[in-house]
Amino acid sequence: MKPLVLGSTSPYRKSILEKLQLPFNCAKPNIDESALPGELPQNLVQRLAIEKAKAVKAEYPSALIIGSDQVAVCEGEILGKPHNFDNGVSQLTKFSGKSITFYTGLCVYDSENDKAASLVEPFTVHFNALSQEEIANYLNAEQPYNCAGSFKSEGLGICLFSKLEGDDPNTLIGLPLIKLVGLLKQQGIDVLAEQKNTP
Repeated sequence: MKPLVLGSTSPYRKSILEKLQLPFNCAKPNIDESALPGELPQNLVQRLAIEKAKAVKAEYPSALIIGSDQVAVCEGEILGKPHNFDNGVSQLTKFSGKSITFYTGLCVYDSENDKAASLVEPFTVHFNALSQEEIANYLNAEQPYNCAGSFKSEGLGICLFSKLEGDDPNTLIGLPLIKLVGLLKQQGIDVLAEQKNTP
């Protein structure tokens, strides 16, 4: 099996990939994540997932490199990470009683053969009507300032939602694992068959 590399330093993506119980390395892709003029969210995340995977090719010239990128979209607007309390309040106030779609780009790149397989996985979050007190209580408790959309669905963020809609809850945290297993299979890696080879 070719070495597996996660082209990300996200602790969330790392912990999701660990669920597959395969050995892998992490590498930091240094790329510009800005959207191109008029670029649709789905195109943006797919392009960035591929760029992130290819960005670590020099370090891993013969590996299967996983790239992933995610954006949240509310009423046509792309939302990034809030970085602070005030921006978090503003994002969650905007989401109150609405639905947000997350688009996650996923790429598996064979750096030896320069072949990339990629896809985009949507996931929709329906928010409760949120009071300012609930928003402040949540942000102070969890401080999700490095998370697109100002919440952690795997933590207390679950209290903000009325419903989650999508094929794979891992997608919301940043790595669509069901789809990744399929892409790895296309590359000849059967995750379950590999279990007998892992120490």
